[in-house]
Amino acid sequence: MTEGRFSAQEIEEAYAELHRRVQGYVDAGDWSGFADNFTEDAEYVEHAFGTFRGREEIRAWSTHTMTTFPGGVMTGFPLAWQVVDVATSRLICEVRNLMPDPGDGTHLEEPNITIVTYAGNGLFSREEDVYNPMRFARMAVRWARIAERHGHLTHEARAYLEQFG
Repeated sequence: MTEGRFSAQEIEEAYAELHRRVQGYVDAGDWSGFADNFTEDAEYVEHAFGTFRGREEIRAWSTHTMTTFPGGVMTGFPLAWQVVDVATSRLICEVRNLMPDPGDGTHLEEPNITIVTYAGNGLFSREEDVYNPMRFARMAVRWARIAERHGHLTHEARAYLEQFG
């Protein structure tokens, strides 16, 4: 096994801390601090929205995307599993993207694979989220249709449903 710049334990602990902060952003509905988990010159690859370079591009994308439907209603992002590649300072994990109950007890979620590169001092220099955007869209439409039947559809979710449903 090749020795990396950082131990598996340091990478795992840094990601666990980032993940803990992410739940705080979810709970507060404020994603402005998300970009501060990355280096100033970080790259964030998002398969539906593009590639963002630097904290401010990451901040603009994350604050918009995660405060509007469907990202803005997701309740959490628990991990299904994770592995660390010490030689590349990367952590790879499966993230479960959870939607709230739309009104009838239905549990909807879609996974993604996240690959982060650790840069030291608790910061990451790169993240890539790998997923199928069409599956996410179908999940959001299904959630909106159920919410509509139960009187829980917001104006924003209605607009999404009208556009993609």
